[in-house]
Amino acid sequence: MARGCICCIKYMLFLFNLFFWLGGCGLLGVGLWLSVSQGSFATLSPSFPSLSAANLIITLGTVVMVTGFLGCLGAIKENKCLLLSFFIVLLIILLAELILLILFFVYTDKVSENARRDLKEGLVLYSTDNNAGLRDAWNSIQGEWRCCGVMGHDDWYTALNENVVPDRCCQHFQQGCGHNASNTFWTRGCYEKVEEWLDDNKHLLGTIAMCVLVIQVGSSLCSTHPNCHPALDYLFLSLVFFSSLAWLSP
Repeated sequence: MARGCICCIKYMLFLFNLFFWLGGCGLLGVGLWLSVSQGSFATLSPSFPSLSAANLIITLGTVVMVTGFLGCLGAIKENKCLLLSFFIVLLIILLAELILLILFFVYTDKVSENARRDLKEGLVLYSTDNNAGLRDAWNSIQGEWRCCGVMGHDDWYTALNENVVPDRCCQHFQQGCGHNASNTFWTRGCYEKVEEWLDDNKHLLGTIAMCVLVIQVGSSLCSTHPNCHPALDYLFLSLVFFSSLAWLSP
C-alpha cells in the first residue's frame, strides 16, 4: 500500500513537471517567434530597451523549461542530484519572487512615479525613425485599451511639441485623424487604464499567485523528500482551494 502511494506521488510530480516543461517550451517558441517575425514590437521604456515582450517571454520560457526538465527527469529517475537541483532552482525563484514583491510594496509610490516618468520620456521617441518598435507598441496598446498617452492625450502634446496625437488615440479611427483637433480622442491615459484593470482583477491575480506559491512549496518539499506521505498532496490541494475562496470572497 505504501509503495503504491509513493509511486502515485512520483508520477504526479512527473506529470506536473512534464506539463511545466511543455509550457516552458511553448513560451520559448512564442518568444523566438516574436523576436524573429515581430522584432519591431519592442519595449515602451527607453531606459530599459532590453525589456521587450519577446525577451521577457524567452527568459521566462527558458527558466520554466529548465525547471520543468529537472523536476520531470528527477522524479521519474528518482535521481537525488536532479531533484536537489530542482529544489534549488525553485528556492531561488521563490526567494526572488518574495524579494521583488516586498520591494514593490515598500516602494510602490516611487515605482509608480518612475514608471510614469519613464513612459512619458519614451513618448518623445515615438516619431523617430529608429524606434518603430516603440511606435508599434503604443499604437497597439492605445487601440486595444482605448486610451491615449500615459496619463492623458495632453502627454502627446508635450512630447511631440505640437497639438497632435497618434491616430490610435481617436475614438473613431481613420488615417490622419490625430492631426485634426476637432476629432474626439480617448481622454483616459493608458497608465490609469492598466491600474484600473489590475485593481478590478486583484482577486483573480491574488488567487493565481497563491496557487503558484503553494505549488512551488509543495514541489520543493516533495523534491527533497520523494517518499513524502500522500497526505501532503491533499494538504496542498486544500490550501489552493481555501486560498482561492479567501481571495475570491468580497
